[in-house]
Formats: sequence, structure tokens, C-alpha cells
Amino acid sequence: MDLSLEGINALSAEYDRESKALKEELFRLCWYMRGSLSFTESYLLTYEDRLIISKIIEENLETTKTSQMPFF
Repeated sequence: MDLSLEGINALSAEYDRESKALKEELFRLCWYMRGSLSFTESYLLTYEDRLIISKIIEENLETTKTSQMPFF
């Protein structure tokens, strides 16, 4: 791969954004899991695992809304 300085800077900025987005996603998963998933453990999850957990969280949030049971 042959990149100019501008290309390297753009690629670095993109990697930085992606890294921050992943960290935010992992912290949110840990928060919703209420301590049953540590941040270190969350890094071991595959992309598919994170999608499955996120889907379960969304379903539980929807159930909580429709049943009007407290969540927080």
C-alpha cells in the first residue's frame, strides 16, 4: 500500500474513530449487562456475539416499555 502523508493521516483518523466507536459499544454492553460482563471480557466477544447481545438488549428494552416495568 502506497499512501501519501494525507492518506496516512486520513487512514489514522478513520482508525481512531472506529476504535472509539468500538469502545463506546463495549462500554454500553457492559453497562446493560450490569457487571456480568467486564470490559476486558467484552473485548473477547466476536462481532456476531455483540450483535446477538445487542438484539437481546433491544428486545428486553422493548418488553420493559410495553409492560411499563421499571428498567433503571
